[in-house]
Amino acid sequence: MDLDFPLSFASDDDGGDTPTPPGRAICHAGCGRPSRVCLCPHIPRSPLHTSTTVVVLHHPHALHRNPLSTLPLLARCLANLHLLPGRRLRPSSTPLIPPPSPNPVLLLFPSPAASDLASWCRSTPPSARSNPILLILDGTWKQAKEMHAASLPFLSSFAIPVSLPVDSGVDGDSMFESELVVKKEPHKGCVSTMEAVARALRLLEPEGSGAEIEETMVRVLRAMVAFQSEHLQHRTMKPRVKMRKKKDIKREEEMKRNA
Repeated sequence: MDLDFPLSFASDDDGGDTPTPPGRAICHAGCGRPSRVCLCPHIPRSPLHTSTTVVVLHHPHALHRNPLSTLPLLARCLANLHLLPGRRLRPSSTPLIPPPSPNPVLLLFPSPAASDLASWCRSTPPSARSNPILLILDGTWKQAKEMHAASLPFLSSFAIPVSLPVDSGVDGDSMFESELVVKKEPHKGCVSTMEAVARALRLLEPEGSGAEIEETMVRVLRAMVAFQSEHLQHRTMKPRVKMRKKKDIKREEEMKRNA
C-alpha cells in the first residue's frame, strides 16, 4: 500500500483529534482500535494483493471528523491501495493515472452517466479490462458529489464512469437493518467505501480470486458493524428531531392559508 500522506488509525469511538482516555487499552500494533473492539482476528495477516490498483481520493475531513470511516481498515486489507487527500483529482495529484493510461481507469460513482460495473465487465473483453485502476471518492455523500464535480474536468477525457446498483427512490438501510451498513445511508444500494471496493473487486479481479477477496473484506466490515451495533444498543439514545425542508414548511403554510 502506498500512502501519499501519514495515515492515522483512529478508533471508532473518537475522531483521532483527542488523546486516548487514561486506562483505555489500544491495539497499537494492529488495527489501532480500542482493545475491547479489536478487529485484528478478522483482518488478513498480510494485505491482499490485487491486479486492480485502487486509488481513493478522500476528503481531508474523512478521517478526522468521521469516526466511522472505513479507510483505516481498507488500508490494512489491500496492498495495491493508494490514498490521496484532497477535494479533487488533477494532473498533478498522482502519477498513477496520467492520461492516457495504458490500463482502463474506472471512476466508481453513481452519476447519471455511469454504467453498471457488472455490465461493463461482461461487455468488455478480458484483455481490455486487465489490471484496471479503480478510482474511489471517499467522504460524506455531499462531499463526494462536490469532489466528483470538481474532478470531472480532469477525469472526463479518459476515465470510464461506472457504478454499483443504487435505487434513489428507496431509503437506505441502517446498521440495525443490515450487518454491513456502518451508518444510515441515503438510498438503497449506497454503501461504505470499504464495501464498495469489495463489491467492485469481486467483478474486476480474475475469476476465482475476486469472490475470495470480497469475502475477506466483508468479514472485516461485518465485525466492525457488529461491534458498533452492540455499542449503540446499550446506549440511551435521545430521539432526533426530524429536520423539515423549507419547501415543505412553505407548502404547509400555503395550504393553511388557502383552507
